[in-house]
Amino acid sequence: MKKSIIIFVIVLISFNLSAQNFDDLSFGTDTTFEVVSWNIEWFPKNGQTTLDNVSQIIEAIDVDILALQEINDTVLFKQMLEGMEDYNYFIKSGWYAGLTYIYKKDVVEINDIYEIYTTSPYWSAFPRSPVVMELTFMNQNFIVINNHFKCCGDGILNMSDTGDEETRRYIASSYLKEYIEEYFPNENVIVLGDLNDELTDIPEDNVFQLFIDDTDNYLFADIEIANGAASEWSYPTWPSHLDHILITNDLFDEFENENSLIETIKIDEYLDGGFNEYDENISDHRPVGLKLVPNSSININENSYERILFANYPNPFKQVTNIFFNKIIKNSKIEIYNINGQKMQSIPVMEGQSSIIWNAENYPNGIYFAKLISDQNVIAITKIVLIK
Repeated sequence: MKKSIIIFVIVLISFNLSAQNFDDLSFGTDTTFEVVSWNIEWFPKNGQTTLDNVSQIIEAIDVDILALQEINDTVLFKQMLEGMEDYNYFIKSGWYAGLTYIYKKDVVEINDIYEIYTTSPYWSAFPRSPVVMELTFMNQNFIVINNHFKCCGDGILNMSDTGDEETRRYIASSYLKEYIEEYFPNENVIVLGDLNDELTDIPEDNVFQLFIDDTDNYLFADIEIANGAASEWSYPTWPSHLDHILITNDLFDEFENENSLIETIKIDEYLDGGFNEYDENISDHRPVGLKLVPNSSININENSYERILFANYPNPFKQVTNIFFNKIIKNSKIEIYNINGQKMQSIPVMEGQSSIIWNAENYPNGIYFAKLISDQNVIAITKIVLIK
């Protein structure tokens, strides 16, 4: 009997030491929009062990959007998600390290998901076609573009060689920039993924220089990570920082909010075996996460610290939308401006009101901005999209 008890205790202790505890691993909140890029390395890297760990990690980090790269077994991926009630997924194909999305189905409204640059002329630049997700979160529209660029190379950008790995990544960057500027010139665009190159390379060898030079329109949100300590990088095996999140200028204000955040999510620190165990059972890349305070909850009056809710629903809308706010202000009005800055309408706000209806029947399709104004001061602003 004593021998049996001793064996039981040893087994129990061994189980507790090997069991993973992700209770303190978190990133998302109820009031922010979170999107995470994660190369999950030929999922599932170590069978059921990977499935168990990844499902726990997804629940723990609690983010709105996960953009994944390198889904190898789509059947097991779908089986894992079927047991996670709060989440849904999109997976186009598992061919050659498939790109997928996982998202909170009761929080995120998906408007469309599709691949771009799918035909043979673009296969050199994009060995995996980028996947675009158009979504609405808290009445604010976002465009997320998931990527996995060509790997490897010698660190030298040789534009005379179209097969050069750096050249292929440079061309992919230029195609993405062209696509954004043609189809989403004034949208909240987030480009992310395993982009397989450094942000800190010298300009003549930097495959992202087109974005880096265009500071008025683009920002790599993770540039400080790239310039910082190696301990914060996404790919410790080399070590290097290869997983990036790029935002357009429509999101600059949100990113500058003190409650917004960009960081490498160091899951390995929550494993008993550290990065070696993480690399063996989960991935060789760490996820990189972006947390944003939506502009509908940003008070842009620098003289006031009280947060004002200012948003509209539905958004996008076809003719009529309800603009609502949670603070009654005397001598107030809402002004509607088009994308060119022309004032289209001014609507007075009476004391006691918490919402107004805007009928855009006589206005053309497009992007508009509603400004909440009190005593000649703009105290909040929100973007409105009219689609007839």
